[in-house]
Amino acid sequence: MKALIIKTSSMGDVIHTLPAISDAKSAIPNIEFDWVVEENFAEISSWHSAVKRVIPVALRRWRQEKSLSAITELKTFLKTLRIQKYDHIIDAQGLIKSALIALFAHGTKCGLDFKSARESIATIFYTRKFTVAKHQHAITRLRQLFAQTLGYEVKTPINYGIKSFFPVSEEKQKFLIFIHGASRPDKCWDNNKWIELARLAQNQGFAIKLPWGNEIEKERAELIAANTPQTQVLPKLKLYDLALIFLRSAGVVTIDTGLGHLAAALDVPTVSLYQNTDPLRIGTTSNHCVHVRNADHVTAESLIPLISKNIKF
Repeated sequence: MKALIIKTSSMGDVIHTLPAISDAKSAIPNIEFDWVVEENFAEISSWHSAVKRVIPVALRRWRQEKSLSAITELKTFLKTLRIQKYDHIIDAQGLIKSALIALFAHGTKCGLDFKSARESIATIFYTRKFTVAKHQHAITRLRQLFAQTLGYEVKTPINYGIKSFFPVSEEKQKFLIFIHGASRPDKCWDNNKWIELARLAQNQGFAIKLPWGNEIEKERAELIAANTPQTQVLPKLKLYDLALIFLRSAGVVTIDTGLGHLAAALDVPTVSLYQNTDPLRIGTTSNHCVHVRNADHVTAESLIPLISKNIKF
């Protein structure tokens, strides 16, 4: 059986799709997936053994460039999309843009129904439509969508299916990763609280490592490091290399951002800080995750017991 997944972004949404793929592979051993995903996150999709071909798309970049080369790339993408005939095309995004991508592919178009999709009008492009309650966590919703589409029951615990892609981790080291940058400023935590948390964690014997993805995040990382000893600003890294560092770490403290979901998918002990978002719908999910709500009102000192309890060393 051959199926196409359309789940283009964001990083967290892409990671939320992985357990549904693991479910399908467990229930239907001969299934193979191709996956249309934004170019920045294509690397993650390739880590799952059931994904045989990743088809990168660059909708964000093409909209910004509006150039002849962007048009050429789009034509090449559509040509690549139409090479394979699929038994099922699963629009796991539920948006008009993802439904239009599905329209160009060969196979039965499947997706959420009018009441379940994020953009209801997208459902006019589907041949098969399924009801999935909106109040559930995104991972649960995707697992149910895949199960209804492919004809099995969800019975197994959550398995992201990517940890085995990486070499066996070296012995854990006593450092924490602070993931401090997000796509929206209202998700970020106060810089002074990061500095205080770094100092308190270092008093417990932990070094701190700070990743970054853009200049604003780099400046914040440098500010935290300048005010705390034993704090390293990491170089800009590919996701694979960052995942290896996650696996060697004692644990991760993160705000609501894609890298936090990556840490959870790798089963790294994670303390996640939420401000305006609901962790019951989109929170990090694994055996070793702790959620902290209303993080604006949380002190660095109050986090230390949670870190000590969840992050064993």
